Amino acid sequence: MLTSNDPIDFRCSCAITSSLDILGDRWILVIIKQMLMENVETFKDFLERPEAIATNVLTKRLKMLEDLSMITKSRKPDNNKTNYYHLTKEALELTPVIIDLAIWSHDNLRKLNPTIGDYEELEHIKKNKEEYCQKLIENYKEKLATT
Repeated sequence: MLTSNDPIDFRCSCAITSSLDILGDRWILVIIKQMLMENVETFKDFLERPEAIATNVLTKRLKMLEDLSMITKSRKPDNNKTNYYHLTKEALELTPVIIDLAIWSHDNLRKLNPTIGDYEELEHIKKNKEEYCQKLIENYKEKLATT
């Protein structure tokens, strides 16, 4: 759980502004989305994604997320050289936010960015958003349990 000892300089006592002090960075939700929806686990995995996050930025953001207890870092016994990153409960609770952003972007940003994918399942997701979010979280947890 996040504590008041976290290295964040909160601007004010507003809950929305405080959440944006963490999540408003252009990379934080991208990293969480990649882990949740794209099975990204290692530094190399992040670098291979089309978002093209710079190595120094990725290093800082992963450290920040770890300090905030939103991700954990570990090593597998059979591979002691590679760090593996996993979402914590706090980060998984952002799943509905990420899905809402995807829906909003699909519905509102296509005229500004016509390259946004046209996802046929989005209409189904809109109608069953809570169920879809729960399934994403369950799938993520199942994947963790098997690794």
